[in-house]
Amino acid sequence: MTDTTAGTAAAPVPAARGRIAEPRARFRDVVAAEWTKWWSLRSSGWALMATALTVVGINVGMAYDTYRYWSERDTASRADFVRDGIPLSIAFSTNAAMLLMLALSAIGATAIVGEYRTGLIRTTFAAVPARRSVLAAKVCVVAAVSTVFGAAVSVASFGLTQAVLSGRDAGVAIGHPGALRLVAASTLLAPVSALVGLALGAVLRHTAATMTANVLVLLLLPLVFGADRHWAAVVDHALPAGAWNRLTAVGHQPVAHPWTAGGAWTVYAVWAVAAVVVAVASVRRRDQ
Repeated sequence: MTDTTAGTAAAPVPAARGRIAEPRARFRDVVAAEWTKWWSLRSSGWALMATALTVVGINVGMAYDTYRYWSERDTASRADFVRDGIPLSIAFSTNAAMLLMLALSAIGATAIVGEYRTGLIRTTFAAVPARRSVLAAKVCVVAAVSTVFGAAVSVASFGLTQAVLSGRDAGVAIGHPGALRLVAASTLLAPVSALVGLALGAVLRHTAATMTANVLVLLLLPLVFGADRHWAAVVDHALPAGAWNRLTAVGHQPVAHPWTAGGAWTVYAVWAVAAVVVAVASVRRRDQ
């Protein structure tokens, strides 16, 4: 008899029928796609430019007012100007910080809310089924852009305001006590705010609701919870605005419930990490 089993065993196995599996998208490719998507919108660049000009303009305007009315100050006020830390409070004012938080949280939110509003997110998830990778890529882009933006605005504000004040011999250098910390705190306030906006946008997915939540969390809560009572001070210290106020505090004014600069940096880190976790985890339960 002829043995046919050997021939059968040696025959090549035919290729599997059906679709050919496509390779999974590499994370760096997803980040590159999100980067391109971000800058393909003209509103992204214009919003950042308008925010930068407004924030720097507020601070420089305060410096110019000081320069203009310097002659109206008495001798004691002039002598104590630098010692009291006023040049640093002008370098990045509270009003500028509030505007920065509101604008960057809105810009961060649009990175995700706009896609849900237009339905583009369905196309994105169809192209990259790994939904958490998509959100992680958005986080990387938003964090990178907002950090560079924050650094540029903070350095420009400090340099320009001190240049104006130096015309009255009232400016300080970056090596002045507290100056570098002010620039760093104002720089990192931008990515923290942007990531909070992204996280709220990923959860709420509606423009009006997200913007309202941004205002509530970043601007209104610090106004509601003052530092007079201990429990209210604890809440205030746990907010990004409270952390920025602590890191940029100047002078030696006593406060009812003092806390450390290390605690303020920790608040920054916790809000950023929590925002990333919320943004990435939001698609796991709702976009299956």
